[in-house]
Amino acid sequence: MNPPARKIIHIDCDCFFAAVEMRDHPEWRDVPLAVGGAPAARGVIATCNYPARAFGIHSAMPSAQALKRCPHLVLVPGDMARYREASQAVRAVFERFTSLIEPVSLDEAYLDVSGQPHCQGSATRMAEAIRAAIRHEVGITASAGIAPNKMLAKIASDWNKPDGQWLIRPQDIAEFMPSLPVHKLNGVGPATAARLAALGVSTCGQLQQLPLAELAQRFGRFGERLHQMARGEDTRPVRSERVRKSLSVERTYPVDLPDLAACAAQLPSLLAALTARLAPWLASGGQFRGAWVKVRFADFHHTTVEDIHAPLTEPALHALLVQALARGGQPVRLLGVGVRLMPPAAPHSARHSQQLELFA
Repeated sequence: MNPPARKIIHIDCDCFFAAVEMRDHPEWRDVPLAVGGAPAARGVIATCNYPARAFGIHSAMPSAQALKRCPHLVLVPGDMARYREASQAVRAVFERFTSLIEPVSLDEAYLDVSGQPHCQGSATRMAEAIRAAIRHEVGITASAGIAPNKMLAKIASDWNKPDGQWLIRPQDIAEFMPSLPVHKLNGVGPATAARLAALGVSTCGQLQQLPLAELAQRFGRFGERLHQMARGEDTRPVRSERVRKSLSVERTYPVDLPDLAACAAQLPSLLAALTARLAPWLASGGQFRGAWVKVRFADFHHTTVEDIHAPLTEPALHALLVQALARGGQPVRLLGVGVRLMPPAAPHSARHSQQLELFA
């Protein structure tokens, strides 16, 4: 007999940083608003509200470009202390429903509510109750996806945004998956989607028609994952205790970067995004060391160059990038930068020399 299906809820707070700002500044609720760095410092957008998104503004966009698209954009610097306080309040809501909570970021988490007695055991009602509590107690909105596994719950939470939720039942998967665009699958960026399109694949139904052997030949180990995801399969458990050992940001580019100059031009935005992601860790007393650059070439081979003594600066990353590119000698489809994390140390430790300006 098959085990009972799990009940997974994925909660994603809507435009989190911007939502906290709109909560605390009601006059910004209906105007284009973004949280990000100053254009003069080559800052980037961390997040923006939905009126700003109507102008094509999105996270990781240079602030200068965002202001060109929307000259009357309200651009404010980030306040990580307030965002972290709001995140902790959201977490407190989660803990009323389950102890199996896997945070993904300050504003996003998976909850395994299998077997929980709340709301007569209905995951849908639990998701509604969680969202209502976040709205009333934290003053922001959240969207939710409910499904038998993490992958589908993540997809579902994006289905009815903002301030909505979507349910995918086990018996719905066979009907739901075939029409799902492949770019909705985790790890399928523009370049992978383009390669699949060249094979005549734009939906999961079409992807299901490709043999596993062919996918493995064309995409390596990721081919097996594609084969599973196309069928809505995901066996990963919700892990409530995860010791993060590293932190990184990666971007897959719709057009391969042809040379060192093109790759180097991407370093400032990657560094800014990594700095923003590091901020909560540093605020909690954590440390980091060294830096690495990851490169995935046009043929899907990848390499990583790391220096545990390197500072997290653009020149240091550039030096690592030069080494990485020398190993491939071909265009680049993905770039990533990252660091090794270390637990909090005593005051006056070396971490003070490595702390970074948020949204620099």
